[in-house]
Amino acid sequence: MRLFSLTKEIAIDLGTANTVIIHNDKIVIDEPSIVALDKQTDRLIAVGKEAQQMQGKENERIRTVRPLRKGVIADFNAAELMIRGLVKKASSKNNWFSPSLRMVVGIPSGSTEVEIRAVRDSSEHAGGRDVYMIYEPMAAALGIGLDVTAPEGNMIVDIGGGTTEIAVISLGGIVSNKSIQIAGDDLTDDIQNHMRRAHNVKVGERTAELIKMNVGAALTELENPPEEFIVHGPNQMTALPMEVPVSYQEISHCIEKSISKIEAAVLSALEQTPPELYADIVHNGIYLAGGGAMLRGLDKRLTDKIGIKFHIAEDPLLAVARGTGVALKNIDKFSFLIR
Repeated sequence: MRLFSLTKEIAIDLGTANTVIIHNDKIVIDEPSIVALDKQTDRLIAVGKEAQQMQGKENERIRTVRPLRKGVIADFNAAELMIRGLVKKASSKNNWFSPSLRMVVGIPSGSTEVEIRAVRDSSEHAGGRDVYMIYEPMAAALGIGLDVTAPEGNMIVDIGGGTTEIAVISLGGIVSNKSIQIAGDDLTDDIQNHMRRAHNVKVGERTAELIKMNVGAALTELENPPEEFIVHGPNQMTALPMEVPVSYQEISHCIEKSISKIEAAVLSALEQTPPELYADIVHNGIYLAGGGAMLRGLDKRLTDKIGIKFHIAEDPLLAVARGTGVALKNIDKFSFLIR
């Protein structure tokens, strides 16, 4: 009987926008996926929230990097430093020391072999001894509380920062899936471009993100509309300060194209679904997870357009992370984990 184990078990939702680490069923880290590095030596200066505060305010010595783009590792070295930095932060917060880690990491369902290997290598270099991977829609389904091994169809639409993952799940496997690179980051880009074109004002990524959170909407008519959001920034022509009030109707128009692409991808995934599972989905509804699920009016818009009820997961931002934690506890039971 082992009274003391040196192996610690952690579940990681490695997201384009946020990284969440779960240990003993508790969320120990929920921070932005960003690192601040020394420009000369590439040494880690800050990770997570501290690095995000430096974003857009760098000097000649510091640069900030988001290691993941479109759901995959774009900067291998920065990703490794980020995972290691966040794991270290989690262990110092919770007073656990671990020479070896058993990890379950969430990855996009459209990942190639090369991308899967990049996640595995980064995790191993950051201290992972046993690294398992789980596709994000499967993790989201587990996090929502669905029985993924049951002989019935469930459909998940996970709108993250870099990718939108759409999957039909039955009998512990993914029957049909679609992964598109249109997600939260694209909505942020749409807002930045719109502010430049319509108001002649320059806004950074963080300000565009704030606009999206405060007045982002998928419909031009909402039952409980948010108040206008005041944006401060420099005029592009004169460089003089400007103050621009932004309404939710304006934002819903500017992100229309991206939302339409997500709609088309959901319809495309439904087309590939076998009829028996399609009937289950019509009966059960479709589940929305990820940060994008929190966009005002999105569930109503999709329900009206597609004719199937859309349900927003409870705490959609953490659905994938919680599911990764469930998979960690049932490693021996779930055959769909990638070793």
